[in-house]
Formats: sequence, structure tokens, C-alpha cells
Amino acid sequence: MQLTLIRHLPTEWNKRTWLQGRRDIDISEITAEVNKEIADNQLLLEKLSPFTHVLASSLKRTHQTAKLYDYKCEIENLLDELDFGVFEGVPKADMILEFGERWTESPKEIVLGESIQNLEKRIELFLEKYRKSSNILAFGHGSWIRAAISYNQYGHVNNMNKILIGNNECITVTF
Repeated sequence: MQLTLIRHLPTEWNKRTWLQGRRDIDISEITAEVNKEIADNQLLLEKLSPFTHVLASSLKRTHQTAKLYDYKCEIENLLDELDFGVFEGVPKADMILEFGERWTESPKEIVLGESIQNLEKRIELFLEKYRKSSNILAFGHGSWIRAAISYNQYGHVNNMNKILIGNNECITVTF
């Protein structure tokens, strides 16, 4: 399966480095720079299409992003962002300070509003559900995408927080 992942466009909380998790935040006003990034990504997507599925999480920031890319998506709850619990609406640095090295070295030990172990299980369920699909485009979130890349490269999600994925970044992986 080829899976092309696009992290949602920036939000005001992204700009402030606040964790969003399951909070249903709107994307920010689109700048000329973001419009150029979208156009560049659309050229890449044209080369990768057609897609057997175009998916987005249940959170509106992914749907708003897909709409700006001119895609209509199926909702896939397995793509939802990690639930950060009490850390949603808090600067990411505060959470990292709380968990220290465990955040980068062994995140599967961490339980927030959802455990990282459960995030890994959702990725496994996603891969099983779509295993017969040849080419998927998914609009998603930073933690989910980083965890999926770690799972693809290492067979687990424990390296997810060593991977950087920017807003509106487009990445293709093969499972």
C-alpha cells in the first residue's frame, strides 16, 4: 500500500506551539506562502494519483485542508490526532518538560488522554482496514503521521518523537 500523508494546514495553536490533540481547531488564514506550498504539493499529488481512497480525520482542520486542496474526503476516525488530555491548549514544551527523555526515547510508556500504545494500535487497525487499497491520500495530524512513519521504518512507534513533520508537509510511505 502506498500512503500519502498531508499534515493539516497551520492553526493559531500551531503558531503558539500549543498542543491541539482532539480539540477541534480551525486552520489559520491562508498566506501566499501556504498557497504556494499547496500548489507545489498538488503537483506532486497529480503524479501520485489516482487514489483509491481520500481520507481525513474527524477533526475539521483536516477537512479544511482537504477542501483547499480540492479533495472531498471520507472521514476516518482512526486518523484522529493523539488525545493529549490535560496538555491540550498547553505549550508543547510544558508537556516535554513533564515527561523528559521518555517523550523521545520511550513514548509507548506514556499515557496522556490516550496512551501512545493505543495510538500505535490505531495505526495497526488502519493498516489492516486498508491493506487491500493500493494508493491512499490521507489528511492528518502530526503525532499520527510521525507515529506511522516510525511504525513503517522500525516496526513500532517509539521513534515517533525523533521525527519532525511540519504543517502542510506531504510525505509518501509504502507499507
